[in-house]
Amino acid sequence: MGTVSRALNGYTDVSPETRERVVRLAEELDYTPAAAARTLVMERSHVVGVFLETGEGHPDVQHPFFHEVLGGLKDMLGAAGFDLLLFASEQPGDGYGPHSYLKRARHHGVAGTVLIGVDTRDPEVERLLRSDVACVGVDVELTGRNNSSVMSDNVEGAAMAVRHLVELGHSRIATITGLLDTCPGRDRLTGYREEIQRQGLAYRDDYVAYGDYYVESGAKGMNRLLALREPPTAVFAAADLMAVGALGVIARGGLRVPDDVALVGFDDILLAGYTQPPLTTLRQDKQGLGAAAGEALVGRLEGDGDAQAAATLPVELVVRGSTAVREGPGSARTGAMT
Repeated sequence: MGTVSRALNGYTDVSPETRERVVRLAEELDYTPAAAARTLVMERSHVVGVFLETGEGHPDVQHPFFHEVLGGLKDMLGAAGFDLLLFASEQPGDGYGPHSYLKRARHHGVAGTVLIGVDTRDPEVERLLRSDVACVGVDVELTGRNNSSVMSDNVEGAAMAVRHLVELGHSRIATITGLLDTCPGRDRLTGYREEIQRQGLAYRDDYVAYGDYYVESGAKGMNRLLALREPPTAVFAAADLMAVGALGVIARGGLRVPDDVALVGFDDILLAGYTQPPLTTLRQDKQGLGAAAGEALVGRLEGDGDAQAAATLPVELVVRGSTAVREGPGSARTGAMT
């Protein structure tokens, strides 16, 4: 059996005649070496672990953003000969003991891990990042010699949203943020604030509503913004699902998009093109993020000394029916400043 394993795994101490005979028999029998045995022989697993955290009470793989990221990751790593193992986000069951990312990674012998949505301040995440397990974060900023990060250009994307609304004549521009303990949430708020100030508009605390990337928080934030004595004429929602929640509130309030309130989202999920009106948004290359994460991890595993510590993918403004030229009160064209 040892000769068979060495022949199938390309060892040079097996004669060409023996290797050819073993390979031919393996093809006839549809034989595949057991994963555990192959790991022992090659001293490396061909399984990559994925830790995906989206917050208590929120769906994970059902979310359209994460669904596409995982698709890109699967395709890239699959082509490189790896399988994916999606870890349970919640507390694992019997056999693990106390929760530990590192213990779970080692228990399954993964070659490396991809982290999506995790809190880097979690002591257990910190333990994983200090270990010898290669890690790549998607929209998570990781440090350490064995780690990399990939993310979209969230700061510039938010700035593009504000510029677009100013060019259409808006001056009263609000935002509904993502979670500020996440990199995208902080960066999109930063991009919004910096561009508001670059455009000569006043940054107003009451024009910042706080959300969590999901529909309910978008609705709640929009309700608060519309209740202001001087409500905004345009809103940048830091995620399309929050924009969907905002759309519903605007319609129920008897207002029209974009005539009364213009709306810009972020992500360009499939639903964005089918809302009424269709949603103007910042398109992330979601599959590209997954593929970039897979490529970065493979580079780490293969000892690529030139592997980037961080990669940033550009975003694209997609203009649809939820934004239009603004005339009248609250328009930058009228000189109104707030």
